[in-house]
Amino acid sequence: MSINEIVQTITTHALPVLLAITLHEAAHGLVAKLLGDNTAWAMGRVTVNPFVHIDPVGTIAMPLILYIATAGNFLFGYAKPVPVDFSRLRKPKRDMVWVALAGPVANLLQAVVWAVVIYVLTANNNEERFFFEMAKAGLLTNLVMFAFNLFPVPPMDGGRIVVGLLPWRLAVGFARLERFGFFIVMGLVVLGVVNALWMLPIMTASMLSIQWLLQPLANYLQLPSP
Repeated sequence: MSINEIVQTITTHALPVLLAITLHEAAHGLVAKLLGDNTAWAMGRVTVNPFVHIDPVGTIAMPLILYIATAGNFLFGYAKPVPVDFSRLRKPKRDMVWVALAGPVANLLQAVVWAVVIYVLTANNNEERFFFEMAKAGLLTNLVMFAFNLFPVPPMDGGRIVVGLLPWRLAVGFARLERFGFFIVMGLVVLGVVNALWMLPIMTASMLSIQWLLQPLANYLQLPSP
């Protein structure tokens, strides 16, 4: 992979990735505050300032190294998790679901916005490839984050949603997976299980749903069917 390709990828992905991470984490904290826990709010984590959420290793170094080492075929990263004291939520078990779901929903909404940008640029025959590539990066980044974070193993958001939905006895047992959850998820990622059996189906279904949602806009802009 050439230096030019790396630089181009960084410049087109930087803003979408920062927005995706920032709004994902801020959404967790905002919903937690609305449901009774102001821990993240008091620590200044409910903000659109990306530097508050960036982890130097997980957000910058690791994704960059993996991208270069695998020629863009494998990418993984993380931000500083927003602190949530679930015991301070009004109904901890139920509200855990809404707090966990807030992050992925923020990514799905951003994917819709980036898709709108793509439709508008396409309709106007925009010849500036930079903005088009940035919009594509924004759409893909947010679909990836939406699907990946919903993976049903704690500490992923999907795992916390499962804990909140299970009966107490099962929830307690399932929550114990969290200490091993990161290694379980990474192992399944390396084996290709997460990508083939989880990510691709959810991302495909999400993209089809977005296309259906934006069909009136596509018709108005007189865009051809995808």
